[in-house]
Amino acid sequence: MPSPTIAFIGLGYIGLPTAVVMANHGLKVTGIDINAANVERINRGEVTIVEPGLEEQLQKAINSGNLKATTEVVHADVYILAVPTPFKDDYEGDLSYIMAAAENIASQLVGGELVILESTSPPQTTEKMAQHILTLRPDLVADGAENPENKPVLYFAHCPERILPGYAMEELITNDRIIGGQTPRATEIATEVYGSFCTGELLPTDDVTAEMAKLTENSFRDVNIAFANELSLIADKLGIDVWELIRLANHHPRVNILQPGPGVGGHCIAVDPWFIVSADRENSNLIRTAREVNDGKPEWVINKVRDAAGSAPQPVVAALGLAFKPNIDDLRESPAMDITQRLAQELPGATVLAVEPNVSALPAKLEGIGNLEFDTYENAIERADVVVLLVDHEDFKAVPATALAGKQIVDTKGIWR
Repeated sequence: MPSPTIAFIGLGYIGLPTAVVMANHGLKVTGIDINAANVERINRGEVTIVEPGLEEQLQKAINSGNLKATTEVVHADVYILAVPTPFKDDYEGDLSYIMAAAENIASQLVGGELVILESTSPPQTTEKMAQHILTLRPDLVADGAENPENKPVLYFAHCPERILPGYAMEELITNDRIIGGQTPRATEIATEVYGSFCTGELLPTDDVTAEMAKLTENSFRDVNIAFANELSLIADKLGIDVWELIRLANHHPRVNILQPGPGVGGHCIAVDPWFIVSADRENSNLIRTAREVNDGKPEWVINKVRDAAGSAPQPVVAALGLAFKPNIDDLRESPAMDITQRLAQELPGATVLAVEPNVSALPAKLEGIGNLEFDTYENAIERADVVVLLVDHEDFKAVPATALAGKQIVDTKGIWR
């Protein structure tokens, strides 16, 4: 049986690496994205995100002919949707990107295709996506549904990604993968797709359990980070070094406390717990409280900077790091970027120097703020009265103590202790 053709909808932090890995394992992949400039760059073999090893693998995929990018939806045997799923002001999931992608592929379907949702989603989103497609295409029917008219059948599955940015090219292949088909046949087809490149264990389940599993993984981490962040608040009030406290506690054979920071960012951990909360507000008290602790940490950091600046009429503040985690350019849901923006807006007379070595210019969210500048970390530290360490990039770990002499330091990651 020939390998299925793949149409990958969304070529961002998840979609592009996954499409590249699939193509380099022999699948014919068409990457589809609405950003025409990015599509052109990808077809030239130029990466659009920072991910170690991606550029070389992208060029290999393009040169082999197994990967091409386009803004136009094409027909394929398998459609994989990896589009954003933000949340609304009430923390309900915003499914508009998923539904728009579903609408775009609906006209291409003839029956027999598998539609896989990879986007991290609230429970029952795969079913809602399927129903949306079938409403647009009443001549088709979902596998497992009653089909007295013998209509062509579609298959649906949820197969969440679970990779760590910065390690995507390895973890896409080696991580275990949850395969959540709406029916056993959908699970079987999806397993064949992921089995073509994934050496990790393929774990069959249903679509709703697969959706909930991804949310559970990230909520587990969020709760544990919240514990560390709450400890940091308590330790600060008691005059204790929280990193020393955690180091000592972790010597217990059954204790493994994570490290505190300025908050929690990224599209997953900062978002996914709210999808569980919105699905069952009555029983998600611990998950909601953890989110509130982590969402509240930036306010604590800002107050620390305000105290460090003291009564200086025109303090210069160097905000080191804008990404949501070390050594990448991903700014999604980044507490560091929110803190930097608020420092510029809320410190009267201050000049804030934004530093992010993994991007080449000030992000759009921070443009137009008169007292905020983009700078290198060397220059920013030299100019600053207050240095705020927000992301533990390798560049910042190498800053010599002499460069920090005489500065007020707010180190949210504990790297300059």
